[in-house]
Amino acid sequence: MKFTIDVLGIFLKVVIRVNKVTFAPLVVSALFILLTSLLAHCARRLVQKAVQEPFVRLLLEEAIAAAELCGCCFELIIVADNFGVGTYAIFLFLLTIWWSMNWGDATACPYTHIEDVIEGKGDVRKALLKTWAELTGGLLVFKYVQMYWALEISETHKDKAFEDCKADLQVPVLYGAVVEGVATCLCRLASKALGDLNPRFSTAIDAFIGTSLVVAAFEYSGGYFNPVLATSLKAGCEGHSLLEHAVVYWIGACAGSALSVYMYKLPIIKKFVRGTTEVNGDSIWADKED
Repeated sequence: MKFTIDVLGIFLKVVIRVNKVTFAPLVVSALFILLTSLLAHCARRLVQKAVQEPFVRLLLEEAIAAAELCGCCFELIIVADNFGVGTYAIFLFLLTIWWSMNWGDATACPYTHIEDVIEGKGDVRKALLKTWAELTGGLLVFKYVQMYWALEISETHKDKAFEDCKADLQVPVLYGAVVEGVATCLCRLASKALGDLNPRFSTAIDAFIGTSLVVAAFEYSGGYFNPVLATSLKAGCEGHSLLEHAVVYWIGACAGSALSVYMYKLPIIKKFVRGTTEVNGDSIWADKED
């Protein structure tokens, strides 16, 4: 606890000094994201040392990962609104790489557990418990974000802490569900292929594909591709009902994920994945010589 308070104190001193000297709200946002990631990293290490039961430890890691994901993405909304989608994409790309390297077995995403059930790698009870843990972390983290926004250290945070939120869905509900579903399916197919092929820089490639799909869907559905993330950030916001939210961000994304499991087993997909891919005569795959 003392370590956390000390870190928070140092953080506030830095951001206040930076803001007074340079008036750089983007730096303030970046430092908040760094703080959130640092606190999540420390919490993850504490759980790994203190909790011996593997499944309980995984549940706590899922909650921490979801809190980190949603906490950072709350701030990414500020970045996107004030500095554009391009800056948002750079932050998201780097964060996706960080999450891939630090979350371990946690995913902070319910449909990965649905995929495990379909493939016989998990059971429904455990999938539901993991989803509950992720929702808990994702929903509770807003109080932490709200506390920070209420300080209004940066001009971009002014009145944000208690502002009424607006939905990102800019298209009809069914269209939005299709966008989330198709993009999720493509994202999961790419991840599965990269997992099997294990190319060099696979983490960066996966992050680039995911970020590109998010940017492509940004003006349509918001490009969440994760029911917990969408619920934490946008459930109950003005612009759609909770039922419409569930159709787009839960049914759409989960259907796309489930579809990817069956599509990946198709012979044409298998043949494509096993094919040789070369760029200017140089292979990017780990098991081939350049």
